[in-house]
Amino acid sequence: MVVMHTILLVAGIICLVIALALVLMPRWVAAVPAFAGLLLMHYSYYIDVKTMTFFFCGIATLITVGLYYLSPKGEPDGHTSSNLYVGFTAMAGGMLGILLAPRIMVLGVILGAAMGQLAYSRTPAGKWMLFPSTQFWRYFLAKCLPAIVAVSIVCIAIMGIVID
Repeated sequence: MVVMHTILLVAGIICLVIALALVLMPRWVAAVPAFAGLLLMHYSYYIDVKTMTFFFCGIATLITVGLYYLSPKGEPDGHTSSNLYVGFTAMAGGMLGILLAPRIMVLGVILGAAMGQLAYSRTPAGKWMLFPSTQFWRYFLAKCLPAIVAVSIVCIAIMGIVID
């Protein structure tokens, strides 16, 4: 029985790492492997996730999958460097949120992703995206929201391991 729990834990960690890699280099929706990793880690009995958290994460994952299929592929200029800005700052915001207070972890992820997109909009590749414009907010919903959902789910799993 211990071997099965360990296998589920390792498979869950692998899914979470894949999700973080998909946040940085999106080929598909990063929230799906993140949610699968959270489920696997919960069934390994190493972390205990409340039912309401599963419900919220599942709905957020479904919304993210819908956004993925409804959003246009790529960026107007063909660059994909914004994923690095948004991904790394969302991860940093999540880790900072966990360190400060686990209750504000999601806020840290949101602020981190917004700061990453704002930093990207100041680069030559992101100059088409002006800050207070509707393009900025549409891009935030299309590109940052999937990263926010995936990184938040990964941070929930990390909090389950570290805090419990």
